[in-house]
Amino acid sequence: MSATLGVLIKQLEPSWTIRIVEKLSDVAQESSSPWNNAGTGHAGLCELNYMPEAADGSVESSKAVVINEQYQLSRQFWAHLVDTNMLDTPTSFINSTPHMTFVWGQKNVDYLRRRTEALKNEPLFAGFEYTEDPEVIAEWSPLIMKGRVGNEPIAATRIVSGTDVDYGALTRQLLSVLTSSGAELMMETDVRSIRRHGEGLWRIRTRNTVGNTPGSFDARFVFVGAGGGALTLLQKSGIPEIEGFGGFPVSGEFLRTTNPKLVAKHKAKVYGKAAVGAPPMSVPHLDTRMVDGKASLLFGPYAGFSPNFLKNGSVFDLPLSVRFHNIIPMLAVAVTNLDLLKYLIGEVLAGPKKKLDALREFMPDARPEDWHLIKAGQRVQVMKKDHAKGGVLQFGTEVITSADGTIAGLLGASPGASVSVAIMLDLLNRCFPDKFQKWEKKIHAMIPHFGTLLNTDAKKAKASLAATAKSLGLTA
Repeated sequence: MSATLGVLIKQLEPSWTIRIVEKLSDVAQESSSPWNNAGTGHAGLCELNYMPEAADGSVESSKAVVINEQYQLSRQFWAHLVDTNMLDTPTSFINSTPHMTFVWGQKNVDYLRRRTEALKNEPLFAGFEYTEDPEVIAEWSPLIMKGRVGNEPIAATRIVSGTDVDYGALTRQLLSVLTSSGAELMMETDVRSIRRHGEGLWRIRTRNTVGNTPGSFDARFVFVGAGGGALTLLQKSGIPEIEGFGGFPVSGEFLRTTNPKLVAKHKAKVYGKAAVGAPPMSVPHLDTRMVDGKASLLFGPYAGFSPNFLKNGSVFDLPLSVRFHNIIPMLAVAVTNLDLLKYLIGEVLAGPKKKLDALREFMPDARPEDWHLIKAGQRVQVMKKDHAKGGVLQFGTEVITSADGTIAGLLGASPGASVSVAIMLDLLNRCFPDKFQKWEKKIHAMIPHFGTLLNTDAKKAKASLAATAKSLGLTA
């Protein structure tokens, strides 16, 4: 998010001075690290949690369509940066990977059929395929059918224009664009406080994590894009807009295999349905991943609990985030989300056999010797005050901006990086309303369909998908 915002600003206002502060010794080591996330180019193609089933059995496609629209803005921006030689060869960060869903049980099959009906005529979902035929599913994804027995109903969908994204590689390249344009990158520097300082400026106090050397600088605009650590920093700023917000950290793990025989037989991201009470980020999926030119498979995620807000954070992150203004919302969320707590406790206590059993629901012939467990990143689910319920758990992303637009920050998780361009353009409009109209011509030069809805025009949607696919070397 921070890298995307920085590049957008540099393209719109080349004379502005940009300084990036990074606590660790390298960039993209937290949420953006390729092994800390699923690497899915989230476009609502396969993620069932973006189209929940209503009480009357109906399935609404609007959220999936919105996320797809937002993802197209990211594709357009990346394509522009590739076409202007600011980003490296596209395969270094994005690769075509079919997106599939796979479900079993009559109730889930009925749901998937209704979901398909809701999406099949949407222009951005052109090429959407549905089947209940085991032979077709085996052709699409051999590993999920090999060894499967019984007559339980199954169904799958597929769209070949899905993508796998290495957000770590992309982040590093975006930051390289910034530093080569004059931006300063301060590594191994911890932000200790953010306070208003005279004439509308913000005083950022820092400490070098190696030499323990203090420092400070002033800024007219501050963006807090610190992943799970954003809540704490925004609280330190003292802006009233952060009042009532809390965070609930969820850790994660994946099973990973590099067995070439298995990797060669699975070329897709296959999403299933989340367990009852599970957060959206815990939807099980068996994924092809391409990182540093090497393919592997991931399955998961397995959720857990840690009080850290960052993978490299502190066990005191959660307790120190509790304030008088967010106690009631946090307690209200705890009382009304007992299923989530039960799920997380079960995940924490789950042993290797239970993890393997979950994998075998997708891949019946999975052997434990082929897979090893890796730690994923920390996610902080947003909790916010609600007048009716006291507090609610907010899934997705939440942009916080001060009333005067001089400081902003991002809370939340999925779809996250996939829709970073749309979120950052909205942030720029909120924080710089007097300049945004003047920027629109430049924005359209980079992102041709900004401000328009592709999904309302089949011809326009097809042309846009084809253009970005050509620039990024993707399947149209």
